[in-house]
Amino acid sequence: MADQLPPFLLLDEAAIAAAELNRKPYDYAYVEQAIPLIHKDTVLPDVPVIPDRGSYAVPHLKYGPKFQSVLDDLASPRFRRLVEAKFEIDLSTRPQVLLMMGNTSGAYNEGYAHPDSKHKIITVLLGFSKEWPYERGRLRILNSSDRNDYAFEYAPEFGRMLMFRVSDQSWHGFLPQKGQRMSLQLCWVDTEWYVRYEYLRHNVSAILKSVPFVGNAIKMLPRRSKYTSPPPPP
Repeated sequence: MADQLPPFLLLDEAAIAAAELNRKPYDYAYVEQAIPLIHKDTVLPDVPVIPDRGSYAVPHLKYGPKFQSVLDDLASPRFRRLVEAKFEIDLSTRPQVLLMMGNTSGAYNEGYAHPDSKHKIITVLLGFSKEWPYERGRLRILNSSDRNDYAFEYAPEFGRMLMFRVSDQSWHGFLPQKGQRMSLQLCWVDTEWYVRYEYLRHNVSAILKSVPFVGNAIKMLPRRSKYTSPPPPP
């Protein structure tokens, strides 16, 4: 029973439970304040510092105890059961992948539309930007592969949460915008192999981006317009 589980340290259970599940263009729910604003000034100083654009594996980052409390809430059976109830799905045997984005460069090749990997089941985004005053750079729930054809926009500001069921039609993306775009991505995925693959891939990418010449070359590479799944495990 949920009442027998430890309470959240920071997440607002009532707000998450009350969030409406939208069915079109695919299943998604938005929580205006999944972490109450009263915690903003204590949590933000403990958020990991992201050196460059792109996503970084959370286990390879350094952060403070308040951010750890957020991670503990997200990893808890209590949060999993909230998501399971929302999407009418069993995630009890599914592992999690945690990635963190900190910056966007505004380059043309950022925010391309994609539906996500077939290995992902549910994606949860939680904002940690102090503010996001820009019209561009907001994640869009798309009706199609066209980034201008959208049903909803999500600004990655502190405590705002967006979650959606991954499918062939779960297109999302954003228009390029330079800024400090702090956002945590949690995904329930199908296998531990995919967890290892994602963390290795993002760790290698982080190392390459730290090399000036290589990092600049990576920034100029075209991005895929549609997600290509990794090769199957040996």
